[in-house]
Amino acid sequence: MSEPIHRFSGARRRVLALAASLGLVCGTLALPAHAEGRIRIAEQFGVVYLLLNVAQDQKLIEKHGKQKGVDIQVEWTKLSGGASTNDALLSGSIDIAGAGVGPLLTLWDRTHGKQNVKGVASLGNFPYYLVSTNPKVKTIADFTDKDRIALPAVTVSVQARILQMAAAKQWGDKEFARLDKLTQALPHPDAAAALIAGKTEINAHFGNPPFQDQELAQNPNAHVVLNSYDVLGGPGSATVLYATEKFRSENPKTYGAFIAALTEAAQFITSNPDAAVDAYLRVNKTNTDRKLLLGIITNPQVQFKIAPQNTFAFAQFLHRIGAIKNQPKSWRDYFFDDPATAQGS
Repeated sequence: MSEPIHRFSGARRRVLALAASLGLVCGTLALPAHAEGRIRIAEQFGVVYLLLNVAQDQKLIEKHGKQKGVDIQVEWTKLSGGASTNDALLSGSIDIAGAGVGPLLTLWDRTHGKQNVKGVASLGNFPYYLVSTNPKVKTIADFTDKDRIALPAVTVSVQARILQMAAAKQWGDKEFARLDKLTQALPHPDAAAALIAGKTEINAHFGNPPFQDQELAQNPNAHVVLNSYDVLGGPGSATVLYATEKFRSENPKTYGAFIAALTEAAQFITSNPDAAVDAYLRVNKTNTDRKLLLGIITNPQVQFKIAPQNTFAFAQFLHRIGAIKNQPKSWRDYFFDDPATAQGS
């Protein structure tokens, strides 16, 4: 009895092996290991996200996806602050994160050798203003314990980090966190509303356009205490996009379509500022003054390009104060290598 069973078992094993191999082939054909065609993007508040607004309004990602033979489903999410954006990326809730270069470097450092989060592209160069309504505050040295500075995320946001850079320049690296105790996390729209109304403890806001411009236009006591360009030593890419290595490697066509869409959006804004303003108003469903928006977009200090600029000094500062453990040798360490961003810094 044992011999026939033995022969049957051998035959059965061969049949099962054949079936498994066929099933594997069929499965490979039916279910690609890395299915493309979906991208989930998180943005925040302000004109600094105009590249994404134009891409959404003009459906540029879908357009370039079709050119690459992929029907891309784009999902848009709006968050506030680098901390929540980083949490969303690490949890797998989003594929592309939009936040300051500070949150990018924080996550690059934390995921180094693991998820390997890196920068995808810049969203352009914008001066960020630290605005105060306290007439006694002319420089950051004039802030006292009675002042409260609103920014999108305490410590980790790009505004928080630039404030630390300014403090380090004023009082030395050991005092980089000197003003942190005065900061308070608040979404830009809420911070701007508080500063304009002047009825809360918030009397300063390190924001971005258009909120900083609204504050200066609508509150006669509002004035600029600090310009991010002065701290960084010139125009810099304060807000960027980043993703995990896994998403980039498993979705090359979708990722490529996204980069192509950003490139086209930058060209569109530069050539058609009026149309870009219309796109911003449509996507954000806002009644922000059109003339104010156009003034921001056409400001000579504002540059729409996706190659990051002047980020390395920022990265060096974060490593110097111990905010990141891994020391980047150049900006290329924390940005993916792509032809579209090859002229970065």
